[in-house]
Amino acid sequence: MRAEVTLSARAQEPGTTYTLHPGADGAGTVRRTVLPGGLRIVTETMPTVRSAAFGIWVGVGSRDEAVEDAGATHYLEHLLFKGTERRSALDISAALDAVGGDLNAFTAKEYTCYYARVLDADLPLAVDVVSDMVSSSVITQADLDTERDVVLEEISMRDDDPSDLVHDEFSYALYGDAPLGRPILGTVESINALGLDAVTGYYKQRYLPPNLVIAAAGNVDHDKVVELVTKAFDGKLSDDVLPSPPRIGGSLTPGRPGVRVVPKDTEQANLILGTVGVSRTDERRWALGVLNAALGGGMSSRLFQEIREKRGLAYSVYSYTSQYADTGTFGVYAGCQPGKVDEVLAICRDEVAKAAASGITPEELVRGKGQLRGSMVLGLEDTGSRMSRIGKSELVYEELLSVDDVLAHIDAVTLDDISAVAAEVLDQQMTLTVIGPFEDRTFSL
Repeated sequence: MRAEVTLSARAQEPGTTYTLHPGADGAGTVRRTVLPGGLRIVTETMPTVRSAAFGIWVGVGSRDEAVEDAGATHYLEHLLFKGTERRSALDISAALDAVGGDLNAFTAKEYTCYYARVLDADLPLAVDVVSDMVSSSVITQADLDTERDVVLEEISMRDDDPSDLVHDEFSYALYGDAPLGRPILGTVESINALGLDAVTGYYKQRYLPPNLVIAAAGNVDHDKVVELVTKAFDGKLSDDVLPSPPRIGGSLTPGRPGVRVVPKDTEQANLILGTVGVSRTDERRWALGVLNAALGGGMSSRLFQEIREKRGLAYSVYSYTSQYADTGTFGVYAGCQPGKVDEVLAICRDEVAKAAASGITPEELVRGKGQLRGSMVLGLEDTGSRMSRIGKSELVYEELLSVDDVLAHIDAVTLDDISAVAAEVLDQQMTLTVIGPFEDRTFSL
């Protein structure tokens, strides 16, 4: 029988179940178990719903790829839907379709996730299918060749959408040929060069129990999930190995100020003006989040009001932040008519400079905090978002903060905190990326 204790430090002992957050009246209880082989399981109970979300988070993303493997992580995500030792590709999709479930996956810079959302009664099926895909996929040359065309089509689709492409081009402009600067999809050249041995080797080396986190949320019972996962991974959990540690810190990826112009015959110009931000464990991330909300996070934000509401220069304009283990990104995006790009860019520069020099107003502080609080809590109303929160936290953070803890961090942000992070982040030299019909012109920062 497993012992159960309240977690006071990140514990790694296989066979012990910990209560991370006790919840209230059976709702919101988060529990964690480490199985032999270093496989972690975290669950959150939502007894008032009739659904369950189940996901397997893999601690590998596009930044783990060598130059010769560029795009392998995302390519592999596609291939794991092609069949296992027990199921064909049709068997996998038909199993979830037959119960009205949703089966999908995504690849990010630092992790990959495979997930299913089903009725609570169908959780055993979801656990079996997703675990089978992740642990026992069979990759053949025929499937590799077929899916290569699909990935190349996905790259072409990205290239045809400048509002999507500009983010990859900005990452390259900011980080260069470092792993964070390369596109998750890879390139046409790298995808065409990937062979069966490289992809299968990548799979066998990376998709191991210590690198996996199992997450489930909804009307679920933790002990039952542990039982189902143990059965699904039968024969693969015998090694006496501890879980892989969270991806924290590491060698800092420096940013590169400069201008990157991508000439493209489009009806609209797409631009991002940005710089290096803060990492996901940096305490300044709370203040930067509130600053981001005030600067470009909603309809009352400075950028939206100045560029869209007052002048009608753009339909879409916003700011955003991204966090990684060692660094982060802050950016301002706008899409506008090519003839208006100089005016839009001048306003973006001006608003960024004003925030760097003077921070934000007390009224903007209140609105920014309210926006962050509301968007976070409202975003946790479904089982999929709850599953993502606990799975991602276990994989890449040192702790799982409760919702109340997160709200407390947001509430604690002061105007001085925001002024400090604004001066540090926004007063750096910027990186600019522009996509549009600009074959013969240059832009300056």
